[in-house]
Amino acid sequence: MTTAADWIARLGLEPHPEGGWFRRIYTDSRVLATPGGDRAAASSIHYLLERRSPIGRLHRNRSTILHYLQHGGPVDYYLVEADGGLRTVTLGTAPGQQLFLEVPGGVWKASQLPADVSHALVSEVVLPGFDYADHDFMNLSQLAGEYPQHLQALSALVR
Repeated sequence: MTTAADWIARLGLEPHPEGGWFRRIYTDSRVLATPGGDRAAASSIHYLLERRSPIGRLHRNRSTILHYLQHGGPVDYYLVEADGGLRTVTLGTAPGQQLFLEVPGGVWKASQLPADVSHALVSEVVLPGFDYADHDFMNLSQLAGEYPQHLQALSALVR
């Protein structure tokens, strides 16, 4: 059985600012003009949550992100939709779970391993490619001010 430590070593993963572990594995050589400046047409990472780091903090990106479960799981995603609603999606292999998740640009998202799960390895494709200038973290005061209806559900997932 492949463990989280095995994946971290095998894939050369490093700590991610959102939580968990990651490594960029692809950056498209084609460049697109975006409102934030020139960006690669696409980029991709491996992203791992595990028991020592089971939370991907609430954040948003300008770009659309496609998530694919590769190993382990399930992992729960929390999405604050444009209308302010909260949607939960579980990436996993059981009935009612998904292997793939699209998160449109501008949507706040967080991820979390259920308590009994050792790890989840997810690959992500970002369109147009990821740039830290296009990334925002949510903080507790912002969550309380903008989405007070979700404060109880999401407060453990912010910085």
